[in-house]
Amino acid sequence: MTGSTRRVEGTMIVQRRAVTAVLAAATLLLAAGCSSDDGSGGPPDLAPGRTTAQSSPSGQPAEQTPPAKGTVKVVRTVAEGLASPWGLAELPDGDLLVSSRDEGTITRVDTGTGKKTEVGEVPGVSAEGEGGLLGIALSPDYASDHMIYAYYTSASDNRIVRMLHDGQKPSGEQLGALDTILRGIPKGFIHNGGRIAFGPDKMLYAGTGESGEEGLSQDRNSLGGKILRMTPEGEPAPGNPFPDSTVYSYGHRNVQGLAWDGKQRLFAAEFGQNTWDELNAIVPGGNYGWPKVEGRADDSRYRDPMAQWSTDEASPSGIAYAEGSLWMAGLGGERLWRIPLDGTKTSADPQAFLEGEHGRLRTVLAAGGGKLWLTTSETDGRGSPEAGDDRILELEVS
Repeated sequence: MTGSTRRVEGTMIVQRRAVTAVLAAATLLLAAGCSSDDGSGGPPDLAPGRTTAQSSPSGQPAEQTPPAKGTVKVVRTVAEGLASPWGLAELPDGDLLVSSRDEGTITRVDTGTGKKTEVGEVPGVSAEGEGGLLGIALSPDYASDHMIYAYYTSASDNRIVRMLHDGQKPSGEQLGALDTILRGIPKGFIHNGGRIAFGPDKMLYAGTGESGEEGLSQDRNSLGGKILRMTPEGEPAPGNPFPDSTVYSYGHRNVQGLAWDGKQRLFAAEFGQNTWDELNAIVPGGNYGWPKVEGRADDSRYRDPMAQWSTDEASPSGIAYAEGSLWMAGLGGERLWRIPLDGTKTSADPQAFLEGEHGRLRTVLAAGGGKLWLTTSETDGRGSPEAGDDRILELEVS
């Protein structure tokens, strides 16, 4: 059921425990319990309850069910002193690109030394409220085309653009001219979505928000409150469920997490309003209910979430797949959730880690070999920044 007041992303702020050497040491010991690689076709036809998705970053057999309990170990702080980090992408050499929501810049982080080098500023970014420079992704052919994709808020709308990245140029001058591939995504002070990712089919997926106008989510002619699927040029992808449309699924409130499991099934994390945050298994053409329902409805017209949390436990942003589980970063919940998978269902209860230890958690990215990159989000205007915020952490998970 929907509430009478509107909740924006992660307004429920959990007080962080003081960061001390003792806590840091304790954190280090923490332990608790592509099918169309040529990109020419659409996703496989899916019956209700089925979905499609990329090979496991960990190399784990796709059919293996993870144990009910897992572990997380914070290996190290990779970089600190980042301003409102939002999007994260890994370069072929292992360095990271991170976007700054409020500054509109992309920075390269050397994962060995932590050195930060500004790649460049994305022109036209209008950073206000939850808007700004949000998700980034590398072209599937980055090794040859050197293209970076970005989702950002302009003065009039949210847009998806691509730019040439020339790492041989001086710091701050490495981004080429913008090529806008999609415009007209509704913008608002809140609920701008912003996560983009290339799927195993080499199509670009984008999670959007309804910009505070709830009716847009059920309007299939609007790009707001949707998951979009498009070609690298921004055209509706082959096999999309609605003719001549980039809309892949609808009835969403504010999607900020996209990830595929070892059998190429798509999952998405979504902010609820006052009661339930959601993790959804995505099917083409699926209606996920907002604003008619929030959380599970047991109504055949809508897709129920595979897992849900009270809004003070999650406020979910990024998700990633590793070691047979989905890993979901929480903003207001200030914790990392492990959700073990059995197909498109959970195989055990979700398990929380890092609760209150690093503040708001924004983006999580699989690094391979049972490792994750994780960004904090204390400088986004809703946190309580401390010296060194914001950070990128390296985690070992199982």
